[in-house]
Amino acid sequence: MAFLGTVAQRMTACRQHLSPLCRATTRCYSSQSTHTTEKSVPYEKTLKQEDGISGPTKPLPKSADVVVIGGGSLGCQTLYHLCKMGMTNVVLLEKDRLTAGTTWHTAGLLWQLRPSDTEVELLAHTRNVISSELEEETGLETGWIQNGGLFIASNKQRLDEYKRLMSLGKAYGIESYVLSPAETKDLYPLMNVKDLYGTLYVPKDGTMDPAGTCTTLSRAATARGATVIENCPVTGVQVKVDDFGVKRVKAVETAHGTIQTPCVVNCAGVWATKLGKMAGVNVPLVAMHHAYVVTERIEGIQNMPNVRDHDASVYLRLQGDALSVGGYEQNPIFWDDVSDKFAFSLFDLDWDVFMQHIDGAVNRVPALEQTGIKSTVCGPESFTADHKPLMGEAPEVRGFFLGCGFNSAGMMLGGGCGKELAHWIIHGRPEKDMYGYDIRRFHHSLTENNRWIRERSHESYAKNYSVVFPYDEPLASRNMRKDPFHQVLQEQGCVFQERHGWERPGWFNQDGPAQVLDYDYYGAYDVPKNTENKYSEILGKEYTFDFPPHHDVIRDECLTCRNAVAVFDMSYFGKFYLTGPDAKKAADWLFTADVNKAPGSTVYTCMLNKRGGVESDLTVSRLEPSPAHLPLTPQSNGDAYYLAIGGGVAQHNWSHIQSALQDQGFRCTLIDHTEDMGMISIQGPKSRELLQEVLDSDLSNDAFPFSTHKIVNAAGHKVRAMRLSFVGEMGWELHIPKESCLPVYHSIMAAGAKYGICNAGYRAIDSLSIEKGYRHWHADLRPDDTPLEAGLAFTCKMKSSIPFLGRKALEAQKAEGLRRRIVCFTVDEKVPMFGLEAIFRNGVPVGHLRRSEFGFAIDKTIGYGYIRNPDGGVVSPDFVRSGEFTLERMGVTYRATAHLKSPFDPENKRLKGIYGSPQAHEARM
Repeated sequence: MAFLGTVAQRMTACRQHLSPLCRATTRCYSSQSTHTTEKSVPYEKTLKQEDGISGPTKPLPKSADVVVIGGGSLGCQTLYHLCKMGMTNVVLLEKDRLTAGTTWHTAGLLWQLRPSDTEVELLAHTRNVISSELEEETGLETGWIQNGGLFIASNKQRLDEYKRLMSLGKAYGIESYVLSPAETKDLYPLMNVKDLYGTLYVPKDGTMDPAGTCTTLSRAATARGATVIENCPVTGVQVKVDDFGVKRVKAVETAHGTIQTPCVVNCAGVWATKLGKMAGVNVPLVAMHHAYVVTERIEGIQNMPNVRDHDASVYLRLQGDALSVGGYEQNPIFWDDVSDKFAFSLFDLDWDVFMQHIDGAVNRVPALEQTGIKSTVCGPESFTADHKPLMGEAPEVRGFFLGCGFNSAGMMLGGGCGKELAHWIIHGRPEKDMYGYDIRRFHHSLTENNRWIRERSHESYAKNYSVVFPYDEPLASRNMRKDPFHQVLQEQGCVFQERHGWERPGWFNQDGPAQVLDYDYYGAYDVPKNTENKYSEILGKEYTFDFPPHHDVIRDECLTCRNAVAVFDMSYFGKFYLTGPDAKKAADWLFTADVNKAPGSTVYTCMLNKRGGVESDLTVSRLEPSPAHLPLTPQSNGDAYYLAIGGGVAQHNWSHIQSALQDQGFRCTLIDHTEDMGMISIQGPKSRELLQEVLDSDLSNDAFPFSTHKIVNAAGHKVRAMRLSFVGEMGWELHIPKESCLPVYHSIMAAGAKYGICNAGYRAIDSLSIEKGYRHWHADLRPDDTPLEAGLAFTCKMKSSIPFLGRKALEAQKAEGLRRRIVCFTVDEKVPMFGLEAIFRNGVPVGHLRRSEFGFAIDKTIGYGYIRNPDGGVVSPDFVRSGEFTLERMGVTYRATAHLKSPFDPENKRLKGIYGSPQAHEARM
């Protein structure tokens, strides 16, 4: 038996260099006598079979409505919730025994507070299911222990992050406290608090037992009619092609029979990629070793809360009178050759890799230095490119659903995600905003790119315990998709953001280029660490919850747009054509607005799901019938439409449209020309004067009104010009064939010099758009928001009799009255806000901000959030006007003014080219 302190000293003396990236899983520690060789989980009960039973535990049915594959946390939760929602002909297939693979050895921690409102809600449901619902339903205990959770802050930024979580928790009624070091010592006497700024204590956090939870879920599901079959590996998934050429799930094959089914749910954990390949579906995850050690008895540790010391990248899980110690390192071991026979096995612990956690644990709880290590637990876990699960229907095959890639959070997210996945399967969409987990958040070119999957998954793992800052960007797998302007903008100091694989302009650094370098794995695996990495240094300076150091640069870009003219590169936008015999029928059904106006019109519209939730906002331009002149015009003898969609959600939109077309049987073609065109937006009071020198078309209000488009010549090149604005100014978008992008751009910049033109990025767009009151999809507009709640009723053709997807839900909501409503808030004090701040009306929490930025023209912080009536009643305009509102930021309350309309240019005069005095302070030119 080794003591943790002794192990640390010996490893410091004999630590070897890490071997290459794809190393074998050998133990590097030099002496067998210096550490335990015991490998076992710290649970009284596991479901591992010892009797050598082979063959399925039950006969296979001929057919099923749903087949769930994988009997871990997510598989059992999904099965349970499918049954709770009324399905009975459902089957779960497990290749070994329930919990095999990952779930059986998981630490089982549940923390209620996360920097995401959706995750807070998902975790709340899991906690309810595990702590009370299952026991009430079955009479069985799940093994839930409510011992509380304690987050450790060793610096101001970390404590600021915890204060943000505390404020968000108030909007959800989650009890939490920020404690001083002395208060922390009183709560946890064994803890070293000398290096602490403070802690966040959540009394109702706790731990789950994997075997107890999955057994209880399984019994509850079978009591409702489900069939659970263990010892039955899946050998294939049959896929058929229907009359419209659409691939659909047909059956699941095993060595013991075939089950006919229209729906498969891939909950296979680290084996999910192999299962996906059986159906021709990409499942972008990687398997890694993830470890913890279990200590011997520690006097005085009983009843202590679980601990997360993020800055030391270590967690301490209470295990009766001992602790489990684990964490996330920068050099995790990849498991490339995933074995089908691996079920209840564990890897040997690689002390070279794990040692970094021991130092942090001993520092936090010094008693560990003289505490023995009872056993080690090192098993496989699946990790993804953004440390979020993979869920939803795969874009390649209808009826093939994903519920995998849970990044060590499958137990605590299992209840919430199982419920949402069940709703997804039954009703076509989840109830909550699950876009952050939806497989369609990734572009198809990325999900089949092994470099992207591996690099991004590594970085997400290594940064799992990092502070979540508002303006952080990944360093892994950058420069995957670049538009024609990339090089020229980089030379002008562009600091790029990554979205959907694209490099898009964030803002323009005045100190020269900041190139994004190849990923260096943070120096792990003998990969040389990048030196003189200017881009990374710039990101590091922005790691703050105060105004970022480049706040004045963003201000200048914004005010140049408000007072002169700015050019925005928006080439990453999705650019689709919708054509075919049923294109008009499809457009009527898909889009909330009436897009069937005269050719040459452009309409801002939404697309909804059946529940009336907003799946997208976009612009749709009706085209003239014409022969093909791609990429600017498609071949069309009838109705044709050009769709311009935010680039970060292009795959989501593509899949949503395709699914709707397939479900309705429309004879249409959707064509993607995103890569073939660039797109720049020229905005500001000087935009017309400038463009009139470059374009060969009359740009007056009469000749080129707002919300119209036409093909024009720009510096001798044909482009599609649209009079639109995403920032609340007079301006035009130019959609340009890629070979013409640079000549057109250079002509505009040359002509714009005398007007004070500047390049501007998406950081400026974020500020300008919120100032004008424009929505950002997946921020203040999501699938769980309706257009009526979001203040976008004007986009809905409710006065017509034309049916559209989601219309019935909107009609019902309109008749019933709105139970929640988006509201704009401004704060007079100069404080930065970023979203998640709690909203109080007359001292009572009524919601939280979804999105917040500083508005430079009105010189105030602006935030948008949805508020509810605490009494459950209608949220009317009078309810908003009659309230006194405050916003809580990091535990501090600020008076706020509520607005039902944007406080900036509410009459839309600027869009029409009607300008008065310059806005706010003049930008420094």
